[in-house]
Amino acid sequence: MSRNLTADLAADLRARIVDGVIQPGDKLPSENTLISEFGVSRTVVRSALTRLQAEGLVETERGRGSFALTPPPEGPTAGQVTRPVVTMEDRLHLLEFRIGVEAEAAVLAATNRTDRQLKVLQKALDDFTASVEHPAHAMKSDYDFHRAVAAASGNPFYSDCLASLGQTMIAMPRTRLMTGVEHYARDHFDQVVHEHGSIYAAIADGDGPSAAAAMRSHLANSRRRLRAGR
Repeated sequence: MSRNLTADLAADLRARIVDGVIQPGDKLPSENTLISEFGVSRTVVRSALTRLQAEGLVETERGRGSFALTPPPEGPTAGQVTRPVVTMEDRLHLLEFRIGVEAEAAVLAATNRTDRQLKVLQKALDDFTASVEHPAHAMKSDYDFHRAVAAASGNPFYSDCLASLGQTMIAMPRTRLMTGVEHYARDHFDQVVHEHGSIYAAIADGDGPSAAAAMRSHLANSRRRLRAGR
């Protein structure tokens, strides 16, 4: 019976996140609220949240609560990635994979990008820079920036690869999920803005080696920040 209650609660919260009732970056109802609303035990609530964490839909911060992440994409690209990204090791492996793929995409983007693609890249950079106070917008614009680099490469397989990974490929450190928290690492956000800016500048200049180096440095730094939990 407890297992069914857990599945029912997880399904309800999952639907709220996917349907946008709970927006990415928003805090989920507290444990006490869910206990009262669904008439279940604290164990059931925590089990449901653990299930959603495993699916990549929720991030829980001790003492702060649980926050919704961007749901996986729907449509023809959904489900193409057969290996789920659940654990910290998975996320670190994914970043290692992205270093190889996206560094080469950046080289091609510097050579092949059109003026229109450069404007799309600039907009994604501007949107990300403006998203410091909203983690959900930050995740989306971060993903949009990397998708724009892949599109500018001129090779559709790079775009297809990033599309199949979806927005959950953006491994957002916990501090970027905690809007308004006193120890929110603004300096780390500014560092990511600077790294994106370096990638953009190299692509705009048509400098392939510098674009690859900037992308490689950015993703290596992302891996370091993820390990540090910041």
